[in-house]
Amino acid sequence: MAGYLSESDFVMVEEGFSTRDLLEELTLGASQATTGQVAAFFVADLGAVVRKHFCFLKYLPRVRPFYAVRCNSSLGVLKVLAELGLGFSCANKAEMELVQHIGVPASKIICANPCKQVAQIKYAAKHGVRLLSFDNEVELAKVVKSHPSAKMVLCIATQDSHSLNHLSLRFGASLKSCRHLLENAKKSHVEVVGVSFHIGSGCPDPQAYAQSIADARLVFQMGAELGHTMNILDLGGGFPGLEGAKVRFEEMASVINSALDLYFPEGCGVDILAELGRYYVTSAFTVAVSIVAKKEVLDQPSREEQTGAAPKSIVYHLDEGVYGVFNSVLFDNTCPTPALQKKPSADQPLYSSSLWGPAVDGCDCVAEGLWLPQLQVGDWLVFDNMGAYTVDTKSLLGETQACRVTYAMSRLAWEALRGQLLPAEEDQDAEGVCKPLSCGWEITDTLCVGPVFTPASIM
Repeated sequence: MAGYLSESDFVMVEEGFSTRDLLEELTLGASQATTGQVAAFFVADLGAVVRKHFCFLKYLPRVRPFYAVRCNSSLGVLKVLAELGLGFSCANKAEMELVQHIGVPASKIICANPCKQVAQIKYAAKHGVRLLSFDNEVELAKVVKSHPSAKMVLCIATQDSHSLNHLSLRFGASLKSCRHLLENAKKSHVEVVGVSFHIGSGCPDPQAYAQSIADARLVFQMGAELGHTMNILDLGGGFPGLEGAKVRFEEMASVINSALDLYFPEGCGVDILAELGRYYVTSAFTVAVSIVAKKEVLDQPSREEQTGAAPKSIVYHLDEGVYGVFNSVLFDNTCPTPALQKKPSADQPLYSSSLWGPAVDGCDCVAEGLWLPQLQVGDWLVFDNMGAYTVDTKSLLGETQACRVTYAMSRLAWEALRGQLLPAEEDQDAEGVCKPLSCGWEITDTLCVGPVFTPASIM
């Protein structure tokens, strides 16, 4: 073990219990608190993160994963991924500080934001982070002045028109401008060591990876003609975090492997990296949110209903909203669907319901059009698949306290994590980039079991 994660960092789970049992224990404790103040909290299954890693190694054995810290910077996640040997993709000074604080060496960090503040570049220089990305002349000039020994990765634009997030509107150099940027880098004595791209999140077409890899090959050829020694290809992110995604991870991996074999065959001397965020953490996190207020609204009855009781809809107010953990409603156009902590009886009537956050405005709507039984203030709603861009978000209401996270891991996953790591002294690669595990994917199916825990250990 590298020593990033210890048993004291999480609840060790044992056979015979489920995540729902853990949630019931925690919600019961929160409801019985005498302060009268309840707060949303997360339960994170670190074993799910471990399973995702073994799956990644199985389907993309040539690719070295880096974790995109901006996606979820909770300490439990960073520690388990550091224990697995991942590198870290940081967008700013705060993220670099965070991963270095837990002991990650600078050689395993890439500052992947192509548009950085000068202070961030100076921080990278001072703390030994040498791998930086760029996509324009202004950025190149800043690096020349503040971090002349940096090794640069040229970020190129992609065809991401079908993605949920169109990153190429802001980031990435066009193929037409790449030669000019490489020439300027050569004149400035800046070492360009690779090419990166990002197809954007939620891309339904895996062929976008193939096209971007082909484009990267062209840029590698330009670099070679100009005297740059390029040996890094960064595939960026865009990998799905959910099993029910439009394009399965296995399909993406198949397209990527075929393109790599064609344009960057094994033995060509190029290290293949990827920056994954949602893939690792989305399904690992569940959030529990309490109802803090409710209002019944009598609907206008139709002519047929006028003789009976007027139908009603119910508005529920939660302690978290779209400016906090449910920001995916704004940015990803999602509609979170809750699971009820208390199972309703079959004969219980359902009402048209909507969920609203604590902000006093008309935009803080978490979900509407839901059919739910009558719920009460103090009841808890549970939302699955809440690991991406939810933890450590700062509320626009002025709140700075992040939601509490309770980490759990099955003993099976813990033993797999402990047994599959390479000894630290064997990691001698020049850039310090993580080496893939020598094995581990053969136990992926074994690890794909529901998390279990010992309730007594959380009391």
